[in-house]
Amino acid sequence: MDDYKKQRVTLFDSTLRDGAQAEGISFSVLDKLKIVTLLDDLGVDYVEAGNPGSNPKDLEFFQEVATLPLSHVRLVAFGSTRRRNILPEEDGNIRSLLAANTPVVAIFGKSWDFQVTDIIRTSLKENLAMIRDTIEYLVSHGKEVVFDAEHFFDGYNENPSYAMECLFVAAAAGAASIALCDTRGGATPSFVGQATKDVVEALSKQYSKVIVGIHTHNDTSCADANSLLAVEAGARQVQGTLAGFGERSGNACLATIIPTLQVKMGYDVLSPEMLAKLTLITHSIAEIANISIPHGKPYIGRSAFAHKGGMHIDGIAKNPRSFEHMDPELVGNERRVLMSEVAGRATILRRIQKYAPEINKSSPETKQIMDALKRMEFDGYQFEGAESSFELVIAKHLGKYKPYFTLDHYKTFGERPLYSGPETSHTAVVKVAVNGETAIAVAQGDGPVHALDKALRKVLENFYPLLATIYLTDFKVRVLDSKQASAAKVRVLIETSDGEYSWSTVGVSTDIIEASWMALVDAIEYKLMKEGVLPPVIHPQGANR
Repeated sequence: MDDYKKQRVTLFDSTLRDGAQAEGISFSVLDKLKIVTLLDDLGVDYVEAGNPGSNPKDLEFFQEVATLPLSHVRLVAFGSTRRRNILPEEDGNIRSLLAANTPVVAIFGKSWDFQVTDIIRTSLKENLAMIRDTIEYLVSHGKEVVFDAEHFFDGYNENPSYAMECLFVAAAAGAASIALCDTRGGATPSFVGQATKDVVEALSKQYSKVIVGIHTHNDTSCADANSLLAVEAGARQVQGTLAGFGERSGNACLATIIPTLQVKMGYDVLSPEMLAKLTLITHSIAEIANISIPHGKPYIGRSAFAHKGGMHIDGIAKNPRSFEHMDPELVGNERRVLMSEVAGRATILRRIQKYAPEINKSSPETKQIMDALKRMEFDGYQFEGAESSFELVIAKHLGKYKPYFTLDHYKTFGERPLYSGPETSHTAVVKVAVNGETAIAVAQGDGPVHALDKALRKVLENFYPLLATIYLTDFKVRVLDSKQASAAKVRVLIETSDGEYSWSTVGVSTDIIEASWMALVDAIEYKLMKEGVLPPVIHPQGANR
């Protein structure tokens, strides 16, 4: 299939339907509009926006999305073939698909004989008529139709002739593309590759203009591999969700498939400018869905191009090709050199020179910082996941650190009312001083650390308004010496975000609240230092806090 190389592969994103079926995800209409806009900015070809016949929220969305100035995306309404033994025009679901007023409609129909006879309980002949009638009806109304051959690989495994007959009926009825679906997510890559090759060769003899697509689920962790092998076998449309989330174990992850197809396999998927937005847009969509992208996610994960071992770091410094399979900037990610006792002098020196380019490996400051790093890690600090705290350590040793506030005191307490239910109420009080002016704030939270975080940001927002944009996204506690029981040191690692970027900080203490306070303060000071913010001048008449 070498002659297929360099050809265009179109992207079909179903985050708003398949993704919305993932446990714990529920998109509002506004959420869905934001996601469509992001996918359009990335250059995705098709966005399956939901089933207008399933709920009022999707109907409202289709009305609102029509007002968006989309430049690339073609919107897709999703639904099933007509019900058995009725005409398409009599089917309410089909009428809803037309009412959605999208240029493209995706129709799913059964291609596994078991599903036909035992699940929707009709005859094999009637199922073929359902596929044919629905597609012909939608095409007659000017719609581009994508036929999702549901359970295709199961059907092709058990009754290949009937599964193929379903595809030929869809092609003859006018489907522009036919997606081969691994609906249960149980197919293996070798089988998917061979079956797709069989389909492409069979359809090309009679319906050469029909595009074959691939739609996979990740129940055996093969969704991405199955999609790639299908493309190698001739599929020219890949369906999936950008961040990979979806029902059960998720869908094919377009964020990993796109760069593999384009950078590794030479297919035309996105322009270089759009590919460079991949990391940011995927994280933005995950943020809307309230889902965290795993740090180790290929291409777009925070750790995808992170290096810790001394030999690896030395090799990267000499030539990134030594330990990186591609330039992280191609997908909008960045190289990260993790700070730890095994990082080596050269690594630490490069981080120091970010603040003081004049310092070299012979400078006394280099040894001082290395000694401080080793001493702090001996005490329980770990900077490989908290580089922001380490950058503050460097700034302090170089005399470039200027505190943005001083703590007067903080206090946290919890109470569980005897008669008002099982919930414990947590409250924090924080009093700080900025340029001689004091301020105090009180906040309640789900726990003492949550309350402390809210109170600290609340009191500092009076002086630094940009802190209103940041929020805690992750909180981890590690007991460092379990033999000491409740007197043991703990290490608290927190991750903070401003909606676009994330940074991690760390604190260590025998008191979990104090360790959390250290990490929270570092998170705020790092943000202010990074933004180049100076402490404000507070006029006496404005200080009535």
